[in-house]
Amino acid sequence: MRILVATAVPAERDAVARACEGAADLDVLAVGVGPALAAAATATALARAPYGLVVSAGIAGGFVPDAPVGSLVVADEITAADLGAETPDGFLPVTELGFGTVTHRPPPALVREAAAATGARTGAVLTVSTVTGTAERAALLRRRHPSALAEAMEGFGVAEAAVLHGVPVLEVRAVSNPVGPRDRAAWRIGDALGALGTGFGKLVPVLDGWRQS
Repeated sequence: MRILVATAVPAERDAVARACEGAADLDVLAVGVGPALAAAATATALARAPYGLVVSAGIAGGFVPDAPVGSLVVADEITAADLGAETPDGFLPVTELGFGTVTHRPPPALVREAAAATGARTGAVLTVSTVTGTAERAALLRRRHPSALAEAMEGFGVAEAAVLHGVPVLEVRAVSNPVGPRDRAAWRIGDALGALGTGFGKLVPVLDGWRQS
């Protein structure tokens, strides 16, 4: 069973690929930024070759204090945070409008094993099309999604493609910055990429076990 790891950008791809060097039947692909491109590129890869698992991986913003910079998060829910409609009474997800889905759930056993092996926190990882840049929006997202630990831009797109192909999905994120006011000086991208690589090095045996089960 082959495993596809989908990252957004080449720097994330390279961090994962270095950690997984020598792992058989594991392909790491940079699928692009944002849920639409991530979904299209992942679906294309799944159409070209058989895979038994897809992992969305990369860096992310973390909701403080639960997911500090440098920590690792494994998603137990992959949720599209802004897929829906604004109404006079507030935001409605597409599920409440009567169509679509906003959440995909990775296999619980795999989430537990991945978190145990890597020391990661588990919780919801939100997918957004616009990265949060204010304290007000960060607080709003946490009110809507109390279990959210991180936000990124690709997980839900990757999950949509995986589900359409009947393949389970996992999401793993290393936190590079707090979710909230946009402060480039507070970003620790290099540290997050290092944490991502270290985490994946510990995750490979779990993925090998999943592949053989």
